[in-house]
This record gives sequence, C-alpha cells and structure tokens, in this order.
Amino acid sequence: MHNLTTIKCFLLDMDGTIFIGDQLLPEVGKFLHYLNEQKIGFLFLTNNSSKHREQYAQKLQGFGLNVNEEQILTSGEAAVRYIHNIAPSARIYLAGTHALRREFTERDFILVDDEPDFVVLGFDTTLTYDKLWGLCNFVRAGVRYIATHPDYNCPIEGGFMPDIGATIAFVAASTGREPDVVIGKPNAPIVEMAVEKSAVPLESLCMVGDRLYTDIALGETGITTVLVLTGETKREEISNSPHQPDYVMQDLVEFLASLRTS
Repeated sequence: MHNLTTIKCFLLDMDGTIFIGDQLLPEVGKFLHYLNEQKIGFLFLTNNSSKHREQYAQKLQGFGLNVNEEQILTSGEAAVRYIHNIAPSARIYLAGTHALRREFTERDFILVDDEPDFVVLGFDTTLTYDKLWGLCNFVRAGVRYIATHPDYNCPIEGGFMPDIGATIAFVAASTGREPDVVIGKPNAPIVEMAVEKSAVPLESLCMVGDRLYTDIALGETGITTVLVLTGETKREEISNSPHQPDYVMQDLVEFLASLRTS
C-alpha cells in the first residue's frame, strides 16, 4: 500500500469528486485549504477536452474556490503538451471545439486542412460530417492519429451524451485504424503530462476520483489512488473490479480527516 505522507501533488477528478453538476460537495474548500497549508500541490484532472482549462477554473471559482487555470489539466491540454514534446512545430488537423483549438494555437501550433503531421480527435460538440470525412481521409492515409481520451459517453443531467469513444468507433469502422495514442484517463500519457505540469515525480502523485475504470485504473501507471464514493462507484462494486484503489474514502470529508491524522 502506498503511503499518503509521501504525496506531493493530488490529481483531483472533478465531477463526482469535487462537485456534482452545479453543486459543490461538502468540505472541498477545507480540503484544498489544508493542501495549501501543508504546501501540497494539486491539479484538477479531467478527460473532457471540449472545454478550455479557463472555463473549468471559472466554474470552480464560482463555487468560491481559490483556483486558477494553471491548476487544471484537461485531456486537451495534455494532448497539446504530448505533441509539443514530439514535434513543437507540427501541422495539426483538428476535430475539436473552439476551446480545444485555442489550446493548440496558444502553443503556436498551425491548424490546417491539408498535409497535416498529426490528426487530433477531441470531444467535439461542434462536429460536422465534413470534419469527420477529412479526419477519416487522413487516418486512412496513415497520418499519425491522436485522440484526447477514450470515454464513450459524457454524463449530463438526466442521462448521457455521446463522447469521443463513439467517434473513435466511427473512424475505425471507416478506416480500420484505432488511434496511435489515446491521451486521457486511464492511459499513461495523461499521467506523464501531469508529472510535467506539476514538476512532481510519478511516485509522489496521487489520483483521487470516483470511477474505477478511469481514475483508479491510473494506478497501473504506478501512482497512488484514492476512490471516493460520492460519484459513480458504489462500495459493493469495488471487490469485483480489476482496478483496485489503494484507499477508499466515503468522501473528501473522511479523506481530509484521514490526512490530518496521518
């Protein structure tokens, strides 16, 4: 079992861990205040690449939390960092929202409609058939293909909306190719980018989240994991999961109490 006293940065899932919809969960402010007091870092980590990190910072600030956009890591920003480390002046064909386009242009990438070095598929709520057609053409031609995350559905109030995983399946049906790299949870690249952004080594990171198959599955990269039961996962589901957390907490209230006494 990993030791929480060695953790230098917590990676915090948001929906189901910090808030549910538009409701902040109990004692989140106290939890973050404690981390600040102890000089322990934290990054809010989300697979949703349809929004810019600034938008998430604004939502968290709206709850009264003292958070800035540099404390947010989306799968979109992680994809930008990943490609920048490989080819900082690459030409990108992007299927993504305006917010994701902003992530790429802020790093001075050139977004193109022809002769790309990479094609990038994000959670694109502005997706058109022309975008899909272009994406499939480039994927079929063998251009390096990056997807920001693997989620099939995005939970919303009252149900779900199709997420990028469904689009990946569409592209695979048309082209016979899966992405060369998928960035977001539960895949290793997003942990690598969290190490880069936080400047904290992998063994000193801890993922805190409510989903076994994304948040807790990150434990396979070597980081510590904490499951909170405020979101999707029920306690009785844990024993049958292939992804076992290092710690299980009812909520951040219990987790904060545990940290204070450790």
